[in-house]
Amino acid sequence: MQFSFYVGIDVSKNSLDFAVRDQQQVLFHTSVENNEAGLEQFEAQCQSNEIDLTESLLCCEHTGIYSQVLLTFATQHDIAFWLESSMRIKRSMGLQRGKSDKVDALRIAEYAYRHADQAVFWQPERKVLTHLKQLVAMRRRFITTKHALNVPIKEAASFQDKKLQKELKKLNQKPIEVLDKQTKEVEKRIRILIKEDDTLAHLFEIVTSVAGVGEVVFWEMVTSTNEFKFFTCPRKFACYSGVAPFEHSSGISIRGKNRVSHLANKQMKKLLHMAAMSVVAAEGELADYYHRKVAQGKAKMAVLNAVRNKIVHRVFACVRDDRKYEKNYTPKLV
Repeated sequence: MQFSFYVGIDVSKNSLDFAVRDQQQVLFHTSVENNEAGLEQFEAQCQSNEIDLTESLLCCEHTGIYSQVLLTFATQHDIAFWLESSMRIKRSMGLQRGKSDKVDALRIAEYAYRHADQAVFWQPERKVLTHLKQLVAMRRRFITTKHALNVPIKEAASFQDKKLQKELKKLNQKPIEVLDKQTKEVEKRIRILIKEDDTLAHLFEIVTSVAGVGEVVFWEMVTSTNEFKFFTCPRKFACYSGVAPFEHSSGISIRGKNRVSHLANKQMKKLLHMAAMSVVAAEGELADYYHRKVAQGKAKMAVLNAVRNKIVHRVFACVRDDRKYEKNYTPKLV
């Protein structure tokens, strides 16, 4: 897709820095407030400079809720929008010195111009999915907080006076109980939200039909893939989740084993690991596969990672074909 203009945007909590360029040069830079009024001001400047935003590619880094007003603006005006990883942008620029909001906007505009053929256009989420994502994030924060309260006391149990340990446990008990109660309440709301939405309920039935995939894995998968619209290739999602192995070799001096990348969604990787562990601990073909490969001398973690990949591929195959997983699948003859 060809664009006439490329807009780099540096997003912060209070302001938006825009750098606009065409295929030859930077046309102008402006800084506005991060709200609807600021975007109207930017749109007016584009009109005065004869820049058609519908023929432009807007690009910015992932900034969470700070870019929400900008995303809404792009959706309402049918503008091509590219949310890109900040690390990808930074590493593509080579050696750089200095940093400011204006400089960052100019660099993002240049990145959009040079790599427009690789752009992955942002697709708006349904409101119900945004709601689900916020609930899932809140549940994760509750669990993390509970872990932060529990672990230090347990770690210090063998080094502290018993009377002090008992007192600390008593003080810690009430917030833990509140966190447990709130976590259960959030989980209840998540289940109701999924049950009341036909699309999410249907996806839940399909995805959880795969062995090892429970509701928590589903919650993380469906929110991180925008209901499997952002990722359609299982290999790409495996890479995103940090379970895809990559070759590690160079010339004749480096002959390392294949390894996964640490640039990944660690939460998704952890959940896939737990799913694989539950599968190999039970009876079934994946458990048989795991024990067979280990008996052949394969490293346990390498085989476990293969199981994680198999789970990912099965989930995406079921979503692609819009049907539940069948353990004893018989292909239809044409």
